[in-house]
Amino acid sequence: MGIVDRIKEIEAEIARTQRNKATEHHLGMLKAKLARYRTQLIEGTKGPGGAAKGGDGFEVLKAGDARVSLIGFPSVGKSTLLTKLTTTTSAVAAYEFTTLTCIPGVIEYKGANIQLLDTPGIIEGAAGGKGRGRQVIAVARTADVVLMMLDASKGNVQKQILTRELETMGIRLNKPRPNIYFKVKASGGVSFTTTLPLTHLDEDLAKDILHEYKIFHAEVLIRCDATVDEFIDVVEGKRVYMKALYVYNKIDTVGIEELEAIAAQENSVVISCEMGLNLDYLLEVLWQYLDLLRVYTKKRGDPPDFAGPLIMRQGARIQDVCNHIHRGIASNFKYALVWGLSAKHTPQSVGLKHRLEDEDVVQVVTRS
Repeated sequence: MGIVDRIKEIEAEIARTQRNKATEHHLGMLKAKLARYRTQLIEGTKGPGGAAKGGDGFEVLKAGDARVSLIGFPSVGKSTLLTKLTTTTSAVAAYEFTTLTCIPGVIEYKGANIQLLDTPGIIEGAAGGKGRGRQVIAVARTADVVLMMLDASKGNVQKQILTRELETMGIRLNKPRPNIYFKVKASGGVSFTTTLPLTHLDEDLAKDILHEYKIFHAEVLIRCDATVDEFIDVVEGKRVYMKALYVYNKIDTVGIEELEAIAAQENSVVISCEMGLNLDYLLEVLWQYLDLLRVYTKKRGDPPDFAGPLIMRQGARIQDVCNHIHRGIASNFKYALVWGLSAKHTPQSVGLKHRLEDEDVVQVVTRS
């Protein structure tokens, strides 16, 4: 029996097993086996050096200040959105699978260059190798944000299928990383510690899951009410936790009540590419999801340079600004003057560890 058959068999057993207190341990072990087989299936599709078998993947040079991956079913409007938001033209047609490779474009917004990748449409079963699904999902893993294009007239069916395909490939959308410390040791058995009562997992099940992975010596510290799936994710160690924005296109084809219900959903934006509706709001929300901020620099005696901001990540400090300008500045740093939301008064004299906010103005003073 091959790995694919084993995966199908385990999925069928999970589906027909009733969920109750008596079957929790059995279901947990089935999920561990399923995750292990899926990992083997994915890694088994790679040749020497980690290259994918069965053709080349989408090799797109990462450029700009951030990367956004467009994924979705065929004919949901991905190529049209790329054409609307960037200067790149992607093939658009009334038939499915118009886009056959990954097409990059650049969104110029608030002084930032955001790389937008239009990928081929994926179908149900993509994680198992159907179509070019694995290559598309591999591109999604390299992005800062996943922009999932959906057909508003199809409800949440497409969203559920795509989320399941991404989760099969180890991508977790809009989920926090489990607060679990895990380290494999050379000896000493399994040390299992929790800081709060667990309602989904117990020590015996956790140890059996580790044994399924041939791990007999490890240190486990759980600081959250972790589920079995979250614990398996930590043991696997190859999961990617990403932000996702669900973009419902073709809102001109649904009624007002349905539109309002979709728009009220978390992490969702409704648009119409064909009519150009709500695209400005989409860009504003996307900017927030990317966690970017603009920092303007100024020289002594000159006005700030508002034409060319430095694009930094949220949490950036003065030291990051110095390194962005020139790596030698930090070693000769004396102090910096800051105007803006992060300053307690205007201007504030700060050190390298000062944390910046969006649209702060910074003047760096070095030792002479």
